[in-house]
Amino acid sequence: MEDDKCVLRVGNSRTADAHFAGYQPEHRASQEFCEDIPEVGRAVMVIDFIQPALRERVVEFRILRDASGKEAMARYEDLGDAGRIAAETVVALPAKTYPRGTVTLDHRFSAAGWYIGLLSATDPATGKTEHSVFPFRVGVRNYWKYLPFPLVLMGVALLLYRFTRPRRRT
Repeated sequence: MEDDKCVLRVGNSRTADAHFAGYQPEHRASQEFCEDIPEVGRAVMVIDFIQPALRERVVEFRILRDASGKEAMARYEDLGDAGRIAAETVVALPAKTYPRGTVTLDHRFSAAGWYIGLLSATDPATGKTEHSVFPFRVGVRNYWKYLPFPLVLMGVALLLYRFTRPRRRT
């Protein structure tokens, strides 16, 4: 769990962690991602509460446009006040308790770019709200994974040329 990149820390305590997973069933079948969304289009995002304490809190989940331009460095303080957060919201789930410990959002992204996930959890007993902010990109294609095939192909072609060319007599 310590090295899991998909864990969301809600607030500063370790009593409110959640696990994030995303899927693009139309493009990537059942392949799971937790950082960037590879394709523009439909994405299903699932947040599972790791600690039971989150099941008792009122939780709100929303996706915002990255209006601040902070990209991967965005923090809660960069989002502005409640009015600015509402103005930049692309999609939001209503604030409620999730006694089963799973929040699911199905959304169709229409544009590539940076977005910010915001998970807010309010303790009904104290009224204290804690947040988890996780920036991510939509429409990120990893072309580096295709690089080894052409390199291997060029290497084989070079070896074939080198060993099969006619030799000059001196």
